[in-house]
Amino acid sequence: MASQNVDPRITNSLVEMSKKSSENNKSDSSCHSVKKRLQKELMTLMMCGDKGISAFPSDENLFNWIGTINGPQGTVYESLTYKLKLEFPNNYPFSAPSVRFTTPCFHPNVDEQGNICLDILKEKWTALYDVRTILLSLQSLLGEPNVDSPLNSQAAQMWKDQTTYKLILHEKYEHDVRHKQKM
Repeated sequence: MASQNVDPRITNSLVEMSKKSSENNKSDSSCHSVKKRLQKELMTLMMCGDKGISAFPSDENLFNWIGTINGPQGTVYESLTYKLKLEFPNNYPFSAPSVRFTTPCFHPNVDEQGNICLDILKEKWTALYDVRTILLSLQSLLGEPNVDSPLNSQAAQMWKDQTTYKLILHEKYEHDVRHKQKM
């Protein structure tokens, strides 16, 4: 009957502490597995040799990356370079990272804040995708936008006339990049 000599408040407190410790261990464990996955993806990205894409952690934080994509050859985006911000959630890869352009990007599927309309970053996300897949998909999207689902309706309407589109795109790029460098 030793249990009769135990203060129930202490027992409840110990049970709560044990639950919290277990939750923290799960959180630490999942955080560790996410970090391990991101480290692996970084190595893969560095070793793959894909031209025109790169990404690295920002400020020693493995959950925040800065990506770079070059416009694909043979498109109006050729010779243009764009920076991206990638933020990974604690449950990555089971949830998609948040990705947005930090370099202003005039594009049918990119709004003025750099938000991107791309199905694999939303409802079509799967844990099989990785940073490399995201960057290659975005690079491909530059040359092959979905004009039926635009975030930038002006760019979508202009897309049909590639000569005019390229002229305006390059003017905006030069202006925006120069303006951003002055800031």
